[in-house]
This record gives sequence, C-alpha cells and structure tokens, in this order.
Amino acid sequence: MNLDRTFAALADPTRRAILARLSLGEASVNELAEPFAMSQPAISKHIKVLELAGLVSRGRDAQRRPCRLETQPLADANTWLEHHRAVFEARFERLDGLLEELKAERAKRKPTPKGARK
Repeated sequence: MNLDRTFAALADPTRRAILARLSLGEASVNELAEPFAMSQPAISKHIKVLELAGLVSRGRDAQRRPCRLETQPLADANTWLEHHRAVFEARFERLDGLLEELKAERAKRKPTPKGARK
C-alpha cells in the first residue's frame, strides 16, 4: 500500500477527472485528452503519475493501449481514511461529553441573583 503516491496523484484535479472518466470504462490517451485544454503529452504525464500510483493500468488492444482504472489503491486510501475518521469521531464524542459535564458543573455553581428565591 502506497498512500503517499495515491494521495499525491489524487491531489490534482485533472488526474481526478481522468479517474472519473475511467470509472465509466477503458479509454485511450486521446479519448482522455479530449475534454482538456492541454496537449496529449501533458495528459500522458498525468496518466504516468496515475500509473506510478497504481491507480491506472494500460492494456494492449491491437494498436491501442487502453487505460483502465485500478481500484485497489482507492480502496486502501478509503480504509485509511475510514479508520482515522472513526478515531476522530470517538475523540469528538469524548470532547462533547466533557463539555456537557463542564456545563452541568457551571450551572450548579452559578450564584443565585440577588432577590431571587432558592
């Protein structure tokens, strides 16, 4: 599992858009380049970053080398994120409990205003 490469690859909006397109199915580099205002070599560099992160693989189909989405690195990143989300949620729940205790203590110690009955 190489989370650093996965998150670095996902940090770029162009690469995220390429992955979104590949989630619909295989595509050639030219097909992936169509919606972007950049050269085919620039798209190829983005694809190379995605390949190094294990997010994209290339096959062989006669003359074409279609790109396909590889989901395992995304699943690994999701597992890592979910673990840390659970840790932080538990910490926030403990903090909420502590704040409620402090509010209750403060309410008990609050002096009665002058002239008011107890």
